[in-house]
Amino acid sequence: MAQMRVIWLYLAWAAFWSGVLVLVLLPANYSLHLTLKDSLLYNLLLTLAGFAASTGLRYYQPTLRQGILLLAWSLGLAGICTLLYSFLIGRFVYDADYLVFAGSSLPMRVVFGWLLLLLLLLINWFWYYTKEQRLLEERKAATEKLAREAELFTLRQQLQPHFLFNSLNSISALVIVKPNQARTMIQQLSDFLRGTLRKENQQQVTLADELTQLELYLAIEKVRFGHRLQTIVDVTDDAKNLKIPALLLQPIVENAIKFGLYGTTGDTTITMKAFREDAKLVIRIQNPFEADATQAHEGTGFGLSSVQRRLYLLYARPDLVQTQQHENQFTTTVTIPQNYDQVPHN
Repeated sequence: MAQMRVIWLYLAWAAFWSGVLVLVLLPANYSLHLTLKDSLLYNLLLTLAGFAASTGLRYYQPTLRQGILLLAWSLGLAGICTLLYSFLIGRFVYDADYLVFAGSSLPMRVVFGWLLLLLLLLINWFWYYTKEQRLLEERKAATEKLAREAELFTLRQQLQPHFLFNSLNSISALVIVKPNQARTMIQQLSDFLRGTLRKENQQQVTLADELTQLELYLAIEKVRFGHRLQTIVDVTDDAKNLKIPALLLQPIVENAIKFGLYGTTGDTTITMKAFREDAKLVIRIQNPFEADATQAHEGTGFGLSSVQRRLYLLYARPDLVQTQQHENQFTTTVTIPQNYDQVPHN
């Protein structure tokens, strides 16, 4: 179907330039019938040559520096077409005077054919060049997308073993002294990992779904730390349906527990607030820390750096994770941009 459209375009091209050549030849005072035959024959030869050359351009495209090839190519084809024309014109036209005229017009025809073929080759070259560039951009975009997805997948996979090893160590410690809690923790870990696998192929989920998964994680951590770990979750109603990258909160909360509980003996309260701000979802997680503890001064750890990298890959913004230390509180603020069309309104 596409090939037929191309053929019709070339036939239309031949018909148009045949008309132009008829107008050029008419002032010589020969009959319209003769000039029409002449014009159709010569332009048909040029069109066939142009079609063959443009087909060749599909497989070989000179660079901008090799543009001289198009000049030579079109000039050579114009010469060949003119030679064929001089051989064939006598088979279609029997007027001796007109044949003499046609022979004297050969230099003009070479120039006419050269310019016409050069224009045709340039149009085809530009068409194939832009098409190739578009395909290259599409392949580049697809490759970059695959690379981003691979890195995102790697970041998500790197977080689970760390949490899983800690949970298994805690279960091992509870099996003898507190077997009931060990069984409970195994069931919670199973539910958490099952939910993780279900969300593995999901790019985004609602905040409400993410909080459900987070509750399973916190239940496991509360078995590990007992009464020492307290959590406060404050989420506004208009934020629950906003979108968030799947499994984003767990490493942030794990980071808060790590810096809030490790190295201390007292109770620790982890506070999380989530609210909508214009077309953004803002999540703020706060945990206490010891001002003189080296952990608090060494950085935010792999958890937050991986979250920041993941959000950068998804939104191309490096400012979506902010941390702040004030007195004995460490605050992590995460901003998730929302698509205006997808943000529900009350």
